Amino acid sequence: MAEETTSGEMKRTLGLTGLTSNAMALIAPGAFLWLTFFIQATEGATAPSMWMGVLGALVLCLSTALCYSEMAKLYPGTGSSYYFAEQAFLNRERAWKYARLSKFIVGWASHLYYWIYPGVMVGTMGIVSGYLVGTLYPNFMSASNPGILFMMAVAVVFSFAVAYIAYRGVNSSTTINLAINVIQITALLIFAVFAIKYRVDHKPGSLAWQFDSTSGEAYQYEFKTTSTVVAGVATDTIVRDAAGVPVPKLDAFGKPVPFHVSYDEYDSSGKFLAHPNAPSVFRPHKWSWVFIQATVAILILVGFESVTSMGGEAKNAKRDIPIAVLTSLLIQGVVFYFFEYFAANYFLNSGYTMQSATGSAAPIGDMMVIVGDAIFGAGHGRTFMLFEAATVVLALIGTTLSCMNTGARVTYAMGKDKEVKGNFGMLHNKKLTPHRAIWTLAAISAVIGCVAVVMVFGDAGAPTDATIAAIPHGIFSSLGYTTNAKMAAMPNSLLTVTLASNFGTFLLYALSCVLCIVAYHKHPKFNFIRHLFIPVFGLLANLACMGSISSRRSPALVPGRSRTWRFSLPRCGVCTVRSTSWLAARVQGRPR
Repeated sequence: MAEETTSGEMKRTLGLTGLTSNAMALIAPGAFLWLTFFIQATEGATAPSMWMGVLGALVLCLSTALCYSEMAKLYPGTGSSYYFAEQAFLNRERAWKYARLSKFIVGWASHLYYWIYPGVMVGTMGIVSGYLVGTLYPNFMSASNPGILFMMAVAVVFSFAVAYIAYRGVNSSTTINLAINVIQITALLIFAVFAIKYRVDHKPGSLAWQFDSTSGEAYQYEFKTTSTVVAGVATDTIVRDAAGVPVPKLDAFGKPVPFHVSYDEYDSSGKFLAHPNAPSVFRPHKWSWVFIQATVAILILVGFESVTSMGGEAKNAKRDIPIAVLTSLLIQGVVFYFFEYFAANYFLNSGYTMQSATGSAAPIGDMMVIVGDAIFGAGHGRTFMLFEAATVVLALIGTTLSCMNTGARVTYAMGKDKEVKGNFGMLHNKKLTPHRAIWTLAAISAVIGCVAVVMVFGDAGAPTDATIAAIPHGIFSSLGYTTNAKMAAMPNSLLTVTLASNFGTFLLYALSCVLCIVAYHKHPKFNFIRHLFIPVFGLLANLACMGSISSRRSPALVPGRSRTWRFSLPRCGVCTVRSTSWLAARVQGRPR
Protein backbone atom coordinates (compact mmCIF):
# COMPACT_ATOMS: atom_id res chain seq x y z
CA MET A 1 0.00 0.00 0.00
CA ALA A 2 1.43 3.39 -0.99
CA GLU A 3 2.39 5.78 1.75
CA GLU A 4 0.13 8.79 2.19
CA THR A 5 1.72 12.19 1.92
CA THR A 6 0.70 15.64 2.98
CA SER A 7 1.84 19.16 2.25
CA GLY A 8 1.45 20.15 5.91
CA GLU A 9 3.88 22.34 7.81
CA MET A 10 6.95 21.25 9.78
CA LYS A 11 6.96 21.46 13.58
CA ARG A 12 8.89 24.30 15.22
CA THR A 13 10.90 22.44 17.86
CA LEU A 14 14.52 23.66 17.51
CA GLY A 15 16.10 26.22 19.80
CA LEU A 16 19.56 27.78 19.56
CA THR A 17 21.27 24.68 21.00
CA GLY A 18 19.53 22.35 18.57
CA LEU A 19 20.29 24.54 15.55
CA THR A 20 23.94 24.99 16.51
CA SER A 21 24.29 21.27 17.20
CA ASN A 22 22.98 20.37 13.73
CA ALA A 23 25.46 22.75 12.06
CA MET A 24 28.34 21.55 14.25
CA ALA A 25 27.54 17.96 13.31
CA LEU A 26 28.15 18.83 9.67
CA ILE A 27 31.47 20.51 10.54
CA ALA A 28 32.49 17.38 12.43
CA PRO A 29 36.19 17.45 13.46
CA GLY A 30 36.06 13.79 14.42
CA ALA A 31 35.16 12.70 10.91
CA PHE A 32 37.04 15.29 8.91
CA LEU A 33 40.40 15.19 10.64
CA TRP A 34 40.39 11.45 9.91
CA LEU A 35 39.24 11.94 6.30
CA THR A 36 40.76 15.18 5.09
CA PHE A 37 44.24 14.70 6.55
CA PHE A 38 44.58 11.68 4.25
CA ILE A 39 43.32 13.62 1.21
CA GLN A 40 45.54 16.63 1.94
CA ALA A 41 48.55 14.36 2.45
CA THR A 42 48.14 13.05 -1.10
CA GLU A 43 48.55 16.60 -2.42
CA GLY A 44 52.25 15.88 -2.82
CA ALA A 45 54.72 18.73 -2.36
CA THR A 46 52.06 21.06 -0.93
CA ALA A 47 51.56 18.97 2.24
CA PRO A 48 53.84 21.15 4.46
CA SER A 49 51.29 23.98 4.08
CA MET A 50 48.39 21.93 5.43
CA TRP A 51 47.73 24.01 8.56
CA MET A 52 47.87 27.29 6.68
CA GLY A 53 45.49 25.81 4.11
CA VAL A 54 42.98 25.24 6.90
CA LEU A 55 43.41 28.86 8.00
CA GLY A 56 42.83 30.09 4.45
CA ALA A 57 39.70 27.98 4.11
CA LEU A 58 38.42 29.32 7.44
CA VAL A 59 38.85 32.95 6.34
CA LEU A 60 36.88 32.20 3.17
CA CYS A 61 34.15 30.41 5.13
CA LEU A 62 33.83 33.20 7.68
CA SER A 63 33.21 35.77 4.95
CA THR A 64 30.53 33.52 3.45
CA ALA A 65 29.05 32.63 6.84
CA LEU A 66 28.52 36.30 7.60
CA CYS A 67 26.54 36.61 4.35
CA TYR A 68 24.31 33.69 5.36
CA SER A 69 23.90 35.10 8.85
CA GLU A 70 22.86 38.52 7.56
CA MET A 71 20.38 37.07 5.06
CA ALA A 72 18.88 34.81 7.74
CA LYS A 73 18.03 37.94 9.71
CA LEU A 74 15.94 39.20 6.80
CA TYR A 75 14.51 35.94 5.48
CA PRO A 76 14.05 33.21 8.11
CA GLY A 77 12.56 30.23 6.33
CA THR A 78 13.11 26.80 4.79
CA GLY A 79 15.35 26.40 1.76
CA SER A 80 18.61 28.16 2.66
CA SER A 81 20.21 29.87 -0.37
CA TYR A 82 17.33 28.78 -2.58
CA TYR A 83 14.87 30.69 -0.39
CA PHE A 84 17.21 33.68 -0.07
CA ALA A 85 17.57 33.87 -3.87
CA GLU A 86 13.86 34.47 -4.32
CA GLN A 87 13.35 36.83 -1.43
CA ALA A 88 16.36 39.02 -2.26
CA PHE A 89 14.99 39.78 -5.74
CA LEU A 90 11.31 39.98 -4.80
CA ASN A 91 12.08 42.98 -2.60
CA ARG A 92 13.72 44.89 -5.48
CA GLU A 93 11.73 47.53 -7.33
CA ARG A 94 13.02 46.60 -10.79
CA ALA A 95 14.69 43.22 -10.38
CA TRP A 96 11.69 41.38 -8.87
CA LYS A 97 10.92 39.72 -12.21
CA TYR A 98 14.22 37.81 -11.97
CA ALA A 99 13.29 36.21 -8.64
CA ARG A 100 12.27 32.86 -10.12
CA LEU A 101 15.27 32.71 -12.43
CA SER A 102 17.52 33.50 -9.46
CA LYS A 103 16.16 30.74 -7.25
CA PHE A 104 16.16 28.31 -10.19
CA ILE A 105 19.89 28.87 -10.73
CA VAL A 106 20.79 28.86 -7.04
CA GLY A 107 18.58 25.85 -6.35
CA TRP A 108 20.30 23.62 -8.89
CA ALA A 109 23.72 25.00 -7.96
CA SER A 110 22.95 23.94 -4.39
CA HIS A 111 22.41 20.40 -5.57
CA LEU A 112 25.90 20.20 -7.05
CA TYR A 113 27.07 20.56 -3.45
CA TYR A 114 24.32 18.88 -1.42
CA TRP A 115 23.98 15.85 -3.69
CA ILE A 116 27.71 15.10 -3.91
CA TYR A 117 28.85 15.93 -0.37
CA PRO A 118 26.90 13.10 1.34
CA GLY A 119 28.45 10.70 -1.19
CA VAL A 120 31.92 11.74 0.00
CA MET A 121 30.84 10.95 3.54
CA VAL A 122 29.43 7.50 2.80
CA GLY A 123 32.57 6.71 0.80
CA THR A 124 34.61 7.73 3.81
CA MET A 125 32.61 5.38 6.00
CA GLY A 126 33.56 2.60 3.61
CA ILE A 127 37.25 3.50 3.96
CA VAL A 128 37.09 3.75 7.76
CA SER A 129 35.22 0.44 7.99
CA GLY A 130 37.81 -1.23 5.76
CA TYR A 131 40.61 0.13 7.93
CA LEU A 132 38.97 -1.19 11.09
CA VAL A 133 38.21 -4.62 9.61
CA GLY A 134 41.77 -4.85 8.34
CA THR A 135 43.08 -3.95 11.77
CA LEU A 136 41.01 -6.60 13.50
CA TYR A 137 41.38 -9.27 10.80
CA PRO A 138 44.68 -8.63 8.99
CA ASN A 139 44.57 -12.04 7.29
CA PHE A 140 41.29 -11.08 5.63
CA MET A 141 42.00 -7.49 4.59
CA SER A 142 44.78 -4.92 4.60
CA ALA A 143 44.07 -2.04 6.98
CA SER A 144 46.15 0.44 4.97
CA ASN A 145 44.66 -0.66 1.63
CA PRO A 146 41.13 -1.99 2.26
CA GLY A 147 39.20 -3.99 -0.34
CA ILE A 148 37.41 -1.84 -2.91
CA LEU A 149 34.32 -4.05 -3.18
CA PHE A 150 34.03 -4.16 0.61
CA MET A 151 34.19 -0.35 0.86
CA MET A 152 31.50 -0.05 -1.82
CA ALA A 153 29.18 -2.40 0.03
CA VAL A 154 29.59 -0.44 3.27
CA ALA A 155 28.93 2.85 1.44
CA VAL A 156 25.60 1.58 0.08
CA VAL A 157 24.38 0.18 3.40
CA PHE A 158 25.49 3.27 5.33
CA SER A 159 23.76 5.66 2.93
CA PHE A 160 20.35 4.07 3.39
CA ALA A 161 20.83 3.57 7.14
CA VAL A 162 21.44 7.29 7.68
CA ALA A 163 18.56 8.15 5.37
CA TYR A 164 16.29 6.11 7.64
CA ILE A 165 17.30 8.24 10.65
CA ALA A 166 16.60 11.40 8.64
CA TYR A 167 13.25 9.96 7.58
CA ARG A 168 12.30 9.42 11.24
CA GLY A 169 12.39 13.17 11.88
CA VAL A 170 14.55 16.11 12.89
CA ASN A 171 13.96 15.73 16.65
CA SER A 172 15.70 12.37 16.78
CA SER A 173 18.35 13.73 14.41
CA THR A 174 19.09 16.68 16.70
CA THR A 175 19.38 14.52 19.80
CA ILE A 176 21.78 12.20 18.02
CA ASN A 177 23.84 15.12 16.69
CA LEU A 178 24.16 16.72 20.14
CA ALA A 179 25.44 13.50 21.69
CA ILE A 180 27.81 12.86 18.80
CA ASN A 181 29.28 16.38 19.05
CA VAL A 182 30.19 15.93 22.71
CA ILE A 183 31.70 12.46 22.22
CA GLN A 184 33.76 13.17 19.10
CA ILE A 185 35.16 16.48 20.33
CA THR A 186 36.26 14.92 23.61
CA ALA A 187 37.92 11.99 21.85
CA LEU A 188 39.76 14.14 19.31
CA LEU A 189 41.04 16.50 21.98
CA ILE A 190 42.47 13.52 23.86
CA PHE A 191 44.29 12.37 20.72
CA ALA A 192 45.61 15.88 20.01
CA VAL A 193 47.03 16.21 23.52
CA PHE A 194 48.64 12.76 23.30
CA ALA A 195 50.14 13.53 19.87
CA ILE A 196 51.77 16.73 21.13
CA LYS A 197 52.99 14.95 24.25
CA TYR A 198 54.59 12.25 22.08
CA ARG A 199 56.54 14.83 20.08
CA VAL A 200 57.65 16.72 23.19
CA ASP A 201 58.75 13.54 24.97
CA HIS A 202 60.70 12.15 22.01
CA LYS A 203 63.63 14.37 21.24
CA PRO A 204 65.72 13.73 18.09
CA GLY A 205 67.85 10.62 18.60
CA SER A 206 65.75 9.22 21.44
CA LEU A 207 64.22 5.74 21.52
CA ALA A 208 60.80 5.85 19.83
CA TRP A 209 58.25 3.87 17.85
CA GLN A 210 57.91 3.24 14.13
CA PHE A 211 54.72 2.05 12.45
CA ASP A 212 54.36 -1.01 10.23
CA SER A 213 51.37 -0.74 7.88
CA THR A 214 51.11 -4.48 7.16
CA SER A 215 50.78 -5.64 10.76
CA GLY A 216 49.12 -2.43 11.88
CA GLU A 217 51.36 -2.17 14.93
CA ALA A 218 54.22 0.02 16.17
CA TYR A 219 57.64 -1.29 17.20
CA GLN A 220 60.69 0.08 18.99
CA TYR A 221 63.30 -1.60 16.79
CA GLU A 222 64.66 -1.18 13.29
CA PHE A 223 63.17 -3.53 10.70
CA LYS A 224 65.30 -6.08 8.86
CA THR A 225 65.04 -5.68 5.09
CA THR A 226 66.04 -7.69 2.06
CA SER A 227 66.28 -6.85 -1.61
CA THR A 228 63.61 -8.51 -3.75
CA VAL A 229 62.53 -8.09 -7.35
CA VAL A 230 58.91 -7.02 -7.76
CA ALA A 231 57.57 -6.39 -11.29
CA GLY A 232 61.14 -6.38 -12.55
CA VAL A 233 62.33 -3.73 -10.09
CA ALA A 234 64.71 -4.35 -7.17
CA THR A 235 62.98 -3.23 -3.98
CA ASP A 236 63.91 -3.34 -0.30
CA THR A 237 61.16 -5.22 1.53
CA ILE A 238 60.72 -5.88 5.22
CA VAL A 239 61.45 -9.41 6.37
CA ARG A 240 58.55 -10.89 8.34
CA ASP A 241 57.92 -13.94 10.46
CA ALA A 242 55.09 -16.41 9.90
CA ALA A 243 52.63 -14.12 11.70
CA GLY A 244 53.52 -11.15 9.50
CA VAL A 245 55.41 -9.33 12.26
CA PRO A 246 58.54 -7.43 11.08
CA VAL A 247 61.77 -9.21 11.97
CA PRO A 248 64.12 -6.89 13.91
CA LYS A 249 67.45 -5.83 12.48
CA LEU A 250 70.24 -7.22 14.65
CA ASP A 251 73.47 -5.54 15.72
CA ALA A 252 76.93 -7.18 15.94
CA PHE A 253 75.94 -8.78 19.26
CA GLY A 254 72.75 -10.31 17.89
CA LYS A 255 70.48 -7.86 19.68
CA PRO A 256 67.64 -5.86 18.01
CA VAL A 257 68.77 -2.42 16.86
CA PRO A 258 66.66 0.20 18.72
CA PHE A 259 64.70 2.66 16.61
CA HIS A 260 65.83 6.25 17.20
CA VAL A 261 63.56 9.02 16.01
CA SER A 262 64.53 11.94 13.80
CA TYR A 263 62.66 14.88 12.32
CA ASP A 264 64.26 15.39 8.91
CA GLU A 265 62.13 17.69 6.78
CA TYR A 266 62.84 16.07 3.40
CA ASP A 267 64.36 12.81 2.16
CA SER A 268 67.10 12.52 -0.46
CA SER A 269 64.58 12.61 -3.31
CA GLY A 270 62.92 15.81 -2.08
CA LYS A 271 59.78 14.27 -0.60
CA PHE A 272 58.39 15.94 2.51
CA LEU A 273 58.70 13.86 5.69
CA ALA A 274 58.06 15.88 8.84
CA HIS A 275 58.13 19.34 10.39
CA PRO A 276 61.48 19.96 12.13
CA ASN A 277 59.87 22.23 14.74
CA ALA A 278 56.55 23.73 15.81
CA PRO A 279 56.87 27.03 13.83
CA SER A 280 57.26 24.98 10.65
CA VAL A 281 53.67 23.74 11.04
CA PHE A 282 52.35 27.32 10.94
CA ARG A 283 54.59 28.59 8.11
CA PRO A 284 53.02 28.92 4.65
CA HIS A 285 56.21 27.50 3.02
CA LYS A 286 54.84 28.62 -0.36
CA TRP A 287 51.66 30.66 -0.75
CA SER A 288 50.71 28.71 -3.87
CA TRP A 289 50.78 25.57 -1.72
CA VAL A 290 48.48 27.22 0.81
CA PHE A 291 45.99 27.96 -1.95
CA ILE A 292 46.00 24.35 -3.16
CA GLN A 293 45.58 23.01 0.36
CA ALA A 294 42.71 25.44 1.02
CA THR A 295 40.72 24.11 -1.94
CA VAL A 296 40.69 20.71 -0.21
CA ALA A 297 40.47 21.97 3.38
CA ILE A 298 37.18 23.73 2.61
CA LEU A 299 35.58 20.28 2.99
CA ILE A 300 36.18 20.29 6.75
CA LEU A 301 34.45 23.64 7.30
CA VAL A 302 31.38 23.59 5.07
CA GLY A 303 28.05 23.00 6.74
CA PHE A 304 27.63 26.15 8.81
CA GLU A 305 24.90 27.21 6.35
CA SER A 306 22.88 24.03 6.94
CA VAL A 307 20.79 25.57 9.73
CA THR A 308 19.44 28.22 7.34
CA SER A 309 17.39 25.43 5.75
CA MET A 310 15.71 24.70 9.11
CA GLY A 311 13.80 27.95 9.49
CA GLY A 312 10.56 26.00 9.34
CA GLU A 313 11.60 23.97 12.40
CA ALA A 314 13.16 26.78 14.49
CA LYS A 315 11.31 28.26 17.44
CA ASN A 316 12.81 31.72 16.84
CA ALA A 317 14.41 31.55 13.41
CA LYS A 318 15.19 35.25 12.99
CA ARG A 319 17.15 35.39 16.25
CA ASP A 320 18.72 31.94 16.57
CA ILE A 321 19.72 30.95 13.03
CA PRO A 322 22.15 33.87 12.43
CA ILE A 323 23.86 33.11 15.74
CA ALA A 324 24.01 29.35 15.04
CA VAL A 325 25.65 29.92 11.63
CA LEU A 326 28.63 31.85 13.01
CA THR A 327 28.89 30.03 16.34
CA SER A 328 29.14 26.57 14.79
CA LEU A 329 31.91 27.66 12.42
CA LEU A 330 33.94 29.48 15.06
CA ILE A 331 33.72 26.67 17.63
CA GLN A 332 34.63 23.86 15.25
CA GLY A 333 37.05 25.79 13.06
CA VAL A 334 39.00 27.98 15.44
CA VAL A 335 38.77 26.05 18.70
CA PHE A 336 39.14 22.49 17.44
CA TYR A 337 40.46 22.23 13.88
CA PHE A 338 43.38 24.60 14.47
CA PHE A 339 44.48 22.61 17.51
CA GLU A 340 43.94 19.16 16.01
CA TYR A 341 45.65 19.92 12.70
CA PHE A 342 48.62 21.35 14.55
CA ALA A 343 48.87 18.24 16.72
CA ALA A 344 48.68 15.80 13.78
CA ASN A 345 51.27 17.71 11.72
CA TYR A 346 53.60 18.30 14.68
CA PHE A 347 53.52 14.59 15.49
CA LEU A 348 55.09 13.52 12.15
CA ASN A 349 58.53 11.94 12.51
CA SER A 350 60.82 9.35 10.95
CA GLY A 351 58.70 6.59 12.50
CA TYR A 352 55.63 7.91 10.69
CA THR A 353 56.23 10.47 7.95
CA MET A 354 53.94 12.35 5.60
CA GLN A 355 54.83 9.73 2.98
CA SER A 356 53.52 7.07 5.36
CA ALA A 357 50.27 9.04 5.62
CA THR A 358 49.98 9.20 1.83
CA GLY A 359 49.92 5.42 1.54
CA SER A 360 47.47 4.72 4.36
CA ALA A 361 43.67 4.60 4.38
CA ALA A 362 43.64 6.22 7.82
CA PRO A 363 46.85 8.05 8.81
CA ILE A 364 45.20 9.48 11.92
CA GLY A 365 44.38 5.93 13.02
CA ASP A 366 48.01 4.92 12.50
CA MET A 367 49.14 7.84 14.63
CA MET A 368 46.72 6.78 17.35
CA VAL A 369 48.30 3.32 17.44
CA ILE A 370 51.76 4.86 17.97
CA VAL A 371 50.78 7.34 20.68
CA GLY A 372 48.64 4.69 22.36
CA ASP A 373 51.58 2.30 22.57
CA ALA A 374 53.83 5.08 23.85
CA ILE A 375 51.45 6.19 26.59
CA PHE A 376 49.62 3.01 27.60
CA GLY A 377 52.30 0.45 26.80
CA ALA A 378 53.13 -1.88 23.92
CA GLY A 379 50.08 -3.58 22.41
CA HIS A 380 47.57 -1.06 23.82
CA GLY A 381 47.82 1.39 20.93
CA ARG A 382 45.41 -0.62 18.83
CA THR A 383 42.83 -0.59 21.62
CA PHE A 384 43.18 3.18 21.95
CA MET A 385 42.78 3.57 18.18
CA LEU A 386 39.65 1.41 18.10
CA PHE A 387 38.10 3.48 20.88
CA GLU A 388 38.85 6.69 19.00
CA ALA A 389 37.69 5.17 15.70
CA ALA A 390 34.31 4.42 17.26
CA THR A 391 33.85 8.15 17.82
CA VAL A 392 34.85 8.80 14.21
CA VAL A 393 32.10 6.43 13.07
CA LEU A 394 29.64 8.36 15.24
CA ALA A 395 30.89 11.64 13.75
CA LEU A 396 30.39 10.29 10.23
CA ILE A 397 26.83 9.37 11.12
CA GLY A 398 26.23 12.88 12.44
CA THR A 399 27.73 14.77 9.53
CA THR A 400 26.07 12.59 6.88
CA LEU A 401 22.76 12.88 8.68
CA SER A 402 23.01 16.66 8.92
CA CYS A 403 23.92 17.01 5.24
CA MET A 404 21.11 14.73 4.12
CA ASN A 405 18.67 16.74 6.19
CA THR A 406 19.86 19.96 4.58
CA GLY A 407 19.98 18.65 1.02
CA ALA A 408 16.55 17.04 1.29
CA ARG A 409 15.04 20.27 2.59
CA VAL A 410 16.45 22.27 -0.30
CA THR A 411 14.92 19.76 -2.72
CA TYR A 412 11.70 19.91 -0.69
CA ALA A 413 11.61 23.71 -1.00
CA MET A 414 12.01 23.44 -4.78
CA GLY A 415 9.30 20.79 -4.84
CA LYS A 416 6.89 23.06 -2.97
CA ASP A 417 7.46 25.68 -5.66
CA LYS A 418 6.67 23.10 -8.36
CA GLU A 419 10.18 23.47 -9.79
CA VAL A 420 10.66 19.69 -9.61
CA LYS A 421 8.33 16.88 -10.56
CA GLY A 422 7.81 13.79 -8.45
CA ASN A 423 6.01 15.28 -5.42
CA PHE A 424 9.28 16.30 -3.75
CA GLY A 425 7.34 19.11 -2.06
CA MET A 426 5.26 16.67 -0.03
CA LEU A 427 5.84 15.66 3.59
CA HIS A 428 5.24 12.29 5.16
CA ASN A 429 1.82 12.30 6.83
CA LYS A 430 3.17 11.04 10.19
CA LYS A 431 6.86 11.92 10.31
CA LEU A 432 6.38 15.32 8.60
CA THR A 433 9.71 14.87 6.84
CA PRO A 434 10.51 15.30 3.12
CA HIS A 435 10.80 11.55 2.71
CA ARG A 436 10.84 11.43 -1.09
CA ALA A 437 13.80 13.78 -1.23
CA ILE A 438 15.56 11.86 1.55
CA TRP A 439 15.34 8.46 -0.13
CA THR A 440 16.31 9.90 -3.51
CA LEU A 441 19.36 11.54 -1.96
CA ALA A 442 20.23 8.24 -0.25
CA ALA A 443 20.34 6.46 -3.62
CA ILE A 444 22.45 9.21 -5.19
CA SER A 445 24.84 9.21 -2.21
CA ALA A 446 25.29 5.44 -2.46
CA VAL A 447 26.32 5.71 -6.11
CA ILE A 448 28.71 8.62 -5.50
CA GLY A 449 30.16 6.84 -2.46
CA CYS A 450 31.00 3.83 -4.64
CA VAL A 451 32.66 6.08 -7.21
CA ALA A 452 34.68 7.76 -4.44
CA VAL A 453 36.29 4.51 -3.28
CA VAL A 454 36.80 2.78 -6.64
CA MET A 455 40.35 4.18 -6.97
CA VAL A 456 40.98 5.76 -3.59
CA PHE A 457 44.66 4.78 -3.84
CA GLY A 458 45.22 6.14 -7.31
CA ASP A 459 47.80 8.75 -8.29
CA ALA A 460 50.18 9.82 -5.48
CA GLY A 461 48.70 7.29 -3.04
CA ALA A 462 49.32 4.27 -5.26
CA PRO A 463 50.78 1.42 -3.18
CA THR A 464 54.06 -0.14 -4.21
CA ASP A 465 54.09 -3.45 -6.05
CA ALA A 466 55.48 -5.09 -2.91
CA THR A 467 52.56 -3.72 -0.88
CA ILE A 468 50.05 -4.92 -3.47
CA ALA A 469 51.60 -8.37 -3.43
CA ALA A 470 51.21 -8.51 0.36
CA ILE A 471 47.46 -7.70 0.30
CA PRO A 472 45.36 -10.77 1.26
CA HIS A 473 43.81 -12.26 -1.84
CA GLY A 474 40.03 -12.33 -2.16
CA ILE A 475 37.20 -10.61 -4.01
CA PHE A 476 36.45 -8.35 -1.03
CA SER A 477 40.08 -7.58 -0.21
CA SER A 478 42.24 -7.40 -3.35
CA LEU A 479 39.95 -6.90 -6.34
CA GLY A 480 40.99 -3.72 -8.17
CA TYR A 481 44.58 -3.59 -6.91
CA THR A 482 46.58 -4.08 -10.09
CA THR A 483 50.10 -2.63 -10.25
CA ASN A 484 51.75 0.49 -8.94
CA ALA A 485 52.22 1.87 -12.46
CA LYS A 486 48.58 1.37 -13.44
CA MET A 487 47.17 2.78 -10.21
CA ALA A 488 49.56 5.73 -10.21
CA ALA A 489 48.34 6.60 -13.71
CA MET A 490 44.75 6.88 -12.44
CA PRO A 491 43.30 9.86 -10.57
CA ASN A 492 42.57 9.50 -6.87
CA SER A 493 38.81 8.92 -6.98
CA LEU A 494 38.15 10.21 -3.45
CA LEU A 495 40.10 13.40 -4.11
CA THR A 496 38.36 13.90 -7.46
CA VAL A 497 34.87 13.49 -5.97
CA THR A 498 35.87 15.73 -3.07
CA LEU A 499 37.01 18.45 -5.45
CA ALA A 500 33.79 18.11 -7.45
CA SER A 501 31.86 18.61 -4.20
CA ASN A 502 34.09 21.53 -3.24
CA PHE A 503 33.61 23.09 -6.68
CA GLY A 504 29.86 23.01 -6.04
CA THR A 505 30.46 24.48 -2.60
CA PHE A 506 32.47 27.40 -3.97
CA LEU A 507 29.84 28.01 -6.65
CA LEU A 508 27.01 28.06 -4.12
CA TYR A 509 28.96 30.25 -1.69
CA ALA A 510 29.87 32.70 -4.46
CA LEU A 511 26.21 33.02 -5.45
CA SER A 512 25.24 33.48 -1.80
CA CYS A 513 27.70 36.38 -1.46
CA VAL A 514 26.04 38.01 -4.46
CA LEU A 515 22.61 37.46 -2.91
CA CYS A 516 23.71 39.19 0.29
CA ILE A 517 24.79 42.24 -1.71
CA VAL A 518 21.44 42.28 -3.55
CA ALA A 519 19.41 41.74 -0.37
CA TYR A 520 20.91 44.74 1.44
CA HIS A 521 21.15 47.07 -1.55
CA LYS A 522 19.43 50.31 -0.47
CA HIS A 523 18.19 48.54 2.66
CA PRO A 524 17.74 50.75 5.77
CA LYS A 525 20.14 48.51 7.75
CA PHE A 526 22.85 48.49 5.07
CA ASN A 527 26.39 48.41 6.46
CA PHE A 528 29.34 48.87 4.11
CA ILE A 529 31.61 46.33 5.85
CA ARG A 530 29.02 43.59 6.47
CA HIS A 531 26.95 43.97 3.34
CA LEU A 532 29.41 44.99 0.64
CA PHE A 533 33.10 44.72 1.54
CA ILE A 534 32.97 41.24 3.12
CA PRO A 535 30.53 39.78 0.53
CA VAL A 536 32.72 41.07 -2.33
CA PHE A 537 35.78 39.54 -0.67
CA GLY A 538 33.91 36.25 -0.23
CA LEU A 539 32.76 36.32 -3.86
CA LEU A 540 36.27 36.88 -5.21
CA ALA A 541 37.79 34.26 -2.88
CA ASN A 542 35.24 31.63 -3.91
CA LEU A 543 35.72 32.38 -7.60
CA ALA A 544 39.50 32.14 -7.18
CA CYS A 545 39.17 28.71 -5.54
CA MET A 546 36.87 27.53 -8.33
CA GLY A 547 39.49 28.63 -10.84
CA SER A 548 42.21 26.87 -8.87
CA ILE A 549 40.32 23.56 -8.90
CA SER A 550 39.42 23.73 -12.60
CA SER A 551 42.99 24.49 -13.70
CA ARG A 552 45.04 22.48 -11.24
CA ARG A 553 47.46 19.78 -12.29
CA SER A 554 47.92 16.35 -10.78
CA PRO A 555 48.47 16.43 -7.02
CA ALA A 556 51.43 14.09 -7.44
CA LEU A 557 53.85 16.99 -7.38
CA VAL A 558 56.86 14.86 -6.66
CA PRO A 559 60.19 14.56 -8.41
CA GLY A 560 60.42 11.92 -11.12
CA ARG A 561 56.81 12.17 -12.26
CA SER A 562 56.41 14.03 -15.51
CA ARG A 563 52.68 13.50 -15.83
CA THR A 564 50.63 16.62 -16.44
CA TRP A 565 47.24 14.99 -15.89
CA ARG A 566 44.69 17.62 -14.90
CA PHE A 567 41.60 17.29 -12.79
CA SER A 568 39.29 17.24 -15.74
CA LEU A 569 36.64 19.59 -14.44
CA PRO A 570 35.83 20.65 -18.00
CA ARG A 571 34.76 17.01 -18.52
CA CYS A 572 33.00 17.02 -15.17
CA GLY A 573 31.33 20.22 -16.32
CA VAL A 574 30.01 18.48 -19.43
CA CYS A 575 28.60 15.69 -17.28
CA THR A 576 27.10 18.25 -14.91
CA VAL A 577 25.51 20.17 -17.76
CA ARG A 578 24.04 16.99 -19.21
CA SER A 579 22.74 15.91 -15.82
CA THR A 580 21.31 19.35 -15.14
CA SER A 581 19.68 19.37 -18.58
CA TRP A 582 18.00 16.08 -17.77
CA LEU A 583 16.85 17.42 -14.41
CA ALA A 584 15.73 20.69 -15.96
CA ALA A 585 13.60 18.71 -18.38
CA ARG A 586 11.63 17.58 -15.34
CA VAL A 587 11.00 21.10 -14.18
CA GLN A 588 7.40 22.17 -14.48
CA GLY A 589 7.52 25.38 -16.44
CA ARG A 590 10.53 27.54 -17.33
CA PRO A 591 11.90 30.53 -15.45
CA ARG A 592 10.16 33.66 -16.55
